[in-house]
Amino acid sequence: MAVASKKIPAPDLVRIRTALLSVSDKTGIIELAQALAAQGVKLLSTGGTHKAIAAAGLDVTDVSDVTGFPEIMDGRVKTLHPTVHGGLLAIRDDAEHQAAMKEHRIEGIDLAVINLYPFEEVRAAGGDYPTTVENIDIGGPAMIRASAKNHAYVAIVTDPSDYVGVIEALKANDGQTPYAFRQKLAAKAYARTAAYDTAISNWFAEALDIATPQYRTIGGILKEEMRYGENPHQSAGFYVTGENRPGVATATLLQGKQLSYNNINDTDGAFELIGEFAPERTGPACAIIKHANPCGVATGPTLKDAYLRALACDSTSAFGGIIALNQLLDAETAEEIVKLFTEVIIAPEVTDEAKAVIAAKKNLRLLVTGGLPDPRSRGITAKTVAGGLLVQSRDNGMIDDVELKVVTKRQPTAQELEDLKFAYTVAKHVKSNAIVYAKQGQTAGIGAGQMSRIDSARIAALKAEDAAKVMGWSEPMTKGSAVASEAFFPFADGLLSAIAAGATAVVQPGGSMRDAEVIAAADEHNVAMVFTGMRHFRH
Repeated sequence: MAVASKKIPAPDLVRIRTALLSVSDKTGIIELAQALAAQGVKLLSTGGTHKAIAAAGLDVTDVSDVTGFPEIMDGRVKTLHPTVHGGLLAIRDDAEHQAAMKEHRIEGIDLAVINLYPFEEVRAAGGDYPTTVENIDIGGPAMIRASAKNHAYVAIVTDPSDYVGVIEALKANDGQTPYAFRQKLAAKAYARTAAYDTAISNWFAEALDIATPQYRTIGGILKEEMRYGENPHQSAGFYVTGENRPGVATATLLQGKQLSYNNINDTDGAFELIGEFAPERTGPACAIIKHANPCGVATGPTLKDAYLRALACDSTSAFGGIIALNQLLDAETAEEIVKLFTEVIIAPEVTDEAKAVIAAKKNLRLLVTGGLPDPRSRGITAKTVAGGLLVQSRDNGMIDDVELKVVTKRQPTAQELEDLKFAYTVAKHVKSNAIVYAKQGQTAGIGAGQMSRIDSARIAALKAEDAAKVMGWSEPMTKGSAVASEAFFPFADGLLSAIAAGATAVVQPGGSMRDAEVIAAADEHNVAMVFTGMRHFRH
């Protein structure tokens, strides 16, 4: 049953007489306290915040002196008291509330400055279970929500970046806060506690291995407001979730203009792909992405070689693309990259010499992540549908973790097997339907996102023919290549198209009703085929 409102109109301006300051992040809190004290505001505080403010020489009252009750249980209980919450929740223009305040000697609190225990940081740092639980704030969210609910009379501040705005509002309004200002603060406060609770609930789901919890929320903190979304008429923002995973969300932008919505999406795809190629296992590797699909991926003896080999697969599509590297970016590689118009470079590290080379292209974005994402790590991905949210575990399946089953009469050669693994790893990151030809650690042709698998096979072959013409090769690299399909061939026609392009070995999940027909076609053409039993649809 809904609670009825007394419909008491909210005042426009509310004078700040008493402020409660209780923060974990003490950035800017002394300056704010000084500004409030200069306005004649009475300061209440707790624990470490009280000590910091008192040490700055300001007159501040400990909350325990107001409640008449000391902090107990290692500080777990200090503000959970009627004197505090009554001061935050009281409707000042309600006679009954006024009478209760007078009877119980409750003083109104007009400004609450509260931020929370660093749960997200502890979680991201991989804190153990007891430490993570101990950093779940209880009193803070309770006070924030109470203050936000009573924003008609209370200004609630949860972010140090808003301190300057509070000071300016008080100066502009003779020590008072406007109602519209308090409304915006309240909206931000509820969003903050929602994101905080989301982080906690998702951590519990991960820690307890609950794949589909009854209630699922996705939360984040605004990193930047985008100029627009996928298209100029769409608004967009970039939010970070706090996941401790090297990538575009946690990277440092060393140079270049603001990343666009599409840049971020493509760069994420590029770096997730290159994360499959740990340098200690594969050596230097490069992936070039265009419109969320790879147009060239390669390994090589040097990073420069890996880049040039990736570029050779489809140099036309690479124009204006995203380049992801799996190791330290050196000057020699950077000099090659800047010859082509590129939107973004992302790498774990970069030398000072490479920075200087790239600096000549002032609009080229350079992102440094400090590491590679672990392709085997757990996590979730999400996408919206009308009226719903689709959430799934990250696709952390790798071909090295499955038992390959040779289903044809001919076994793949050692080189073909390596090329099959390479092609299948790339195919995992290509939009379905996906076909990838590869040869000696280099993509030869990529077909992506087609409604028919045979069309993907044909497009990839055409791309390889175009690349051969551009590079002056006598034949396309698909001749003698390995080919990967991220899902099974439903008919033999897709396989036959790949064989016509020159593929001599095939890797696919298997599982079609017509597997026997497809295997027979491979045997007829003396092509080796292996099944993985693992599909990698990517829509």
